[in-house]
Amino acid sequence: MISLGMLLLASGFIDSVKQFLFGTSPLEWFGVITGLLCVWLAAKNNIWNWPFAIASVLTYIFIFFESRLYADMGLQVYLLLMNIYGWYYWSEQRKNPGEQRPITQITPKEILLSVLGVILFTLILGFLLHKKTDASFPFVDSFCTATSIIAQIFLARKVLQNWLIWVFVDIIYVIVYFSKELYATGLMYAIYMAIALMGYIDWKKIYREQAN
Repeated sequence: MISLGMLLLASGFIDSVKQFLFGTSPLEWFGVITGLLCVWLAAKNNIWNWPFAIASVLTYIFIFFESRLYADMGLQVYLLLMNIYGWYYWSEQRKNPGEQRPITQITPKEILLSVLGVILFTLILGFLLHKKTDASFPFVDSFCTATSIIAQIFLARKVLQNWLIWVFVDIIYVIVYFSKELYATGLMYAIYMAIALMGYIDWKKIYREQAN
């Protein structure tokens, strides 16, 4: 026999699904779809990830502004520039048919500089957002932004460990976006985590093949 509690739980689940499906704007869905395509293509080492990435970040500039996630909005502007650079950097392989930019390993110096940069960026931007704006989660938002900046640089430069950084920051993003009721975006970042893990496995295999 079905209890009242089970009925209430089922009703709440159905309401959540409805909110997810119908409470998400067409603009956010467009950002989600193009974002997933760009990450999946990047994980497959496919240069056509970059135009999809550009379309996605342009969309999220508007979405994050409306959600008062200003650090994330600023990140999208940075990502737009990095996506243009990444497209150019990866396209260099086309000058020599059959050749691709090699995948590289992160260095101890890059790790140290990255950690120091994230800490400094998080403290400065987090403090400014906390004092000067009505930003949601100013320090968490700033930390995710700083970490994403580092990850995007390593992705554009084809550094293997960029995918591990993305897995880490995507976990935090999922929590933030669900708390802001950006359900489709939260789901997108959960899928990003899976794709990033797949990207790391695939790139590691390519890296080993390069050494042979």
